[in-house]
Amino acid sequence: MQKYRIIGLMSGTSLDGVDLAYCLFHRVNGQWQYQITCADCLPYSDAWKNRLSNLIHTDIETYLKTDADYGYYLGQLLNEFIHRHHLHGKVDAIASHGQTIIHRPHLGFTAQIGSGAAIAETTHLPVVCNLRANDVAAGGQGAPVVPLTDNYLFAPYLFCLNLGGIANISCKLNNGGIVGYDICPNNLLLNYLSGKLGLPYDAGGQIAASGTPHLPLLEQLNQLPFYSLPFPKSLDADFVPQMVLPLLNRFNLPLPNLLCTCAEHIATQIAQQVELLYQLPVNPNCGRTLFITGGGAFNTYLVQRISALVNAQTLVPNELTVNYKEALAMAFMAVLRLRNEPNCLSSVTGARTNTVSGCIYFAR
Repeated sequence: MQKYRIIGLMSGTSLDGVDLAYCLFHRVNGQWQYQITCADCLPYSDAWKNRLSNLIHTDIETYLKTDADYGYYLGQLLNEFIHRHHLHGKVDAIASHGQTIIHRPHLGFTAQIGSGAAIAETTHLPVVCNLRANDVAAGGQGAPVVPLTDNYLFAPYLFCLNLGGIANISCKLNNGGIVGYDICPNNLLLNYLSGKLGLPYDAGGQIAASGTPHLPLLEQLNQLPFYSLPFPKSLDADFVPQMVLPLLNRFNLPLPNLLCTCAEHIATQIAQQVELLYQLPVNPNCGRTLFITGGGAFNTYLVQRISALVNAQTLVPNELTVNYKEALAMAFMAVLRLRNEPNCLSSVTGARTNTVSGCIYFAR
């Protein structure tokens, strides 16, 4: 029985910090099993958050310098994580997603910074990174990539919903395949509005729950053109400032009402996508369950609204899985990359074929 010991790193579009998860994988009777034995979420300093959020507007030299600096920074975080959790000699490889700076699959590129060479040099461990690039080169969206993990590690659940910076969903089909795509902005939008109140996020959705949905705004949000596009499809972080905020700015609403309206918008879009997916030949062996992970799973009000609108039983798993599923997904993608097996699914991304995606930097 072959085993893999991987540290997965994930930093999402909401820029709330770096997730690190030490993951163990092995196969039993042809089925992959996993365990997250320890994990941390390390918030960004204001300096790093500003540097990363503004990088797309800088020159090429600044971009490349930040790519290198961020790689060394991640390497330092990894070394501290390994020391803190007594993992010396117990790690086979690092799986680093990096920080997405720009995502333009329709133009044939996506960019996640965090030099794999710098991470390998700092940690003296093999690094798997650039996990989306091969899929984009094959004509795919390069996103979402988490449905791969849904297919292998969370097989009993028909729908898997990730409430990260962007909400995305996967659905299992009766031919053993899977489809998945981005639905709408989630924490990117809700955390931006919470920031107007001086808060990093709306804890438990309490502020949203105190507000009232504004129906004219809700209607305009639900009519944004992206939502009528067929899948596979993916969203970029620019969607919020370019498409959503101009609509919000048309209405002079109190922030609780804005948060409430946006939460209702998110729940509505998720419910509509579940109904759309039921029109596919879904896997009859899976229960009609919506398995919810990501930081948004702790937004009690949002989950309540999703549960009220969606035609499925909602399930929020244990805290480790909720918080670190994306880091787990990166780690599992690295396992398949090291085995030279497909780790990006064309049924999800729309690529011409399944791809073995990612670069490997070996330690010296």
